[in-house]
Amino acid sequence: MPHNTRAELGALFRLAGPLITAQLAHVLMVFTDTIMMAKLGPEQLAGGALGATCYYMLSLFCVGMMAAVGSLVAIRHGAGDAGGATRLLQSGLWLALLLGIGAALCLRSLGPLLPYLGQQPDTAVHAMDFLGALALALPGYLCFMALRGFTSAIGHPGPVMTIGIVGALANFVINYALIEGWLGLNLGLGGIGMTTALVSTGMALALALYILRSPVYRQYALLRGLLRPRKVEMHALLRLGLPIGGTYAAEQGMFTFAALCMGALGSVQLAAHQIAIQAVTLAFILPQGLSYAVTFRVGQHYGAGRLAEMRHAGRLGIASGACCMLFFALLFWLAPEQVVGLFVDRSDPAFNEVIGLAVSLLAVAALFELFDGIQSIAMGTIRGLGDGKTTLLVGLGCYWLVGIPLAWTLAFPLGWGAHGVWWGLAGGLACAAIGLTLGFEWKTARPLPLQPGAAEACPG
Repeated sequence: MPHNTRAELGALFRLAGPLITAQLAHVLMVFTDTIMMAKLGPEQLAGGALGATCYYMLSLFCVGMMAAVGSLVAIRHGAGDAGGATRLLQSGLWLALLLGIGAALCLRSLGPLLPYLGQQPDTAVHAMDFLGALALALPGYLCFMALRGFTSAIGHPGPVMTIGIVGALANFVINYALIEGWLGLNLGLGGIGMTTALVSTGMALALALYILRSPVYRQYALLRGLLRPRKVEMHALLRLGLPIGGTYAAEQGMFTFAALCMGALGSVQLAAHQIAIQAVTLAFILPQGLSYAVTFRVGQHYGAGRLAEMRHAGRLGIASGACCMLFFALLFWLAPEQVVGLFVDRSDPAFNEVIGLAVSLLAVAALFELFDGIQSIAMGTIRGLGDGKTTLLVGLGCYWLVGIPLAWTLAFPLGWGAHGVWWGLAGGLACAAIGLTLGFEWKTARPLPLQPGAAEACPG
């Protein structure tokens, strides 16, 4: 293996390791909330699941917007512009607060609308008990994402991992204390939502305090000018963040459509879909963390004007992601029963039909996973160039013009049922994987004026 490949892979995985661990910690927080809802009862679990779905759909778009902070900071860091990176973070924090407060107000006003969307009144009440408190997590969580993008983009992801792990543990302990009524407290679904809000805010404050006090960040005068949002940097974040958020929302829309199709097919199909999609979600933690790392490496090379290294980093990232997801593809293909057994008791005869269908869906997921990992990392390579429009256009075309129509056509007119929905998802993701990979190759094959281009993406 050539030395530059070894060095690039080392740098990539030093970034990716902590980011993947932090992503796992976030998933564990969501898992903890679900377990605690189940301890309260089936009605509370249903209401909490509805509230969490509403939260996730809106927060995903906001998180996509905050991804612009890390992408543009990486470019400024590569160009040696500490001042530009600082101004981007400051503007990113303002954007996080504005987005978080606006989104929280929207979520807290959903209560009267839920019955009109076909939800049972009791379920809607429980959903708002959870969502009313959970919505308060958004300002802190989005600030944490801005800080996470900044410190990772300049090559220091370690604090993100540590704080993420501590946050996941704190979320579990506090939730358990509230559910079990320690110290006389038993706040139900509202307590679970409030715990997540407090932990998210605490994580943001802890990371901010670390950045302010650590000598590693001494050249970044983060407090100087913090109270003055900068129009140029804010415009750059919006110009990149809006299409990234739109891309995230478009992909989630395809998966939401798939769930609706499964619900129309029947409860067995929907239950099997939920089990299989949870397995896919857990496996997706790895390419998601790797995607962020690839974004930062490509951005650093781009800002420094290293075109060859930039292209090499993107290609290595895509190839590494494909190799990693090949492992999960083989796992789903060779041991689907064991994977399904992680989510449901295989000895319970009541689940026989669900388990059989979930196992067969994982066979489709073996191909699904490979494409999903590649398209996620290829998307990260293009974000590293400060380009969100390409990812949005490819995403809309592949998810909504290929994935959704294909899933519906295979499932209903052609009668493939649940398997048709999943083959449709696989088709949309395969299209995105090819389109985004070719998009990166096309953009980096041209003679890019790197320094002017970087300055244009985010003037310093």
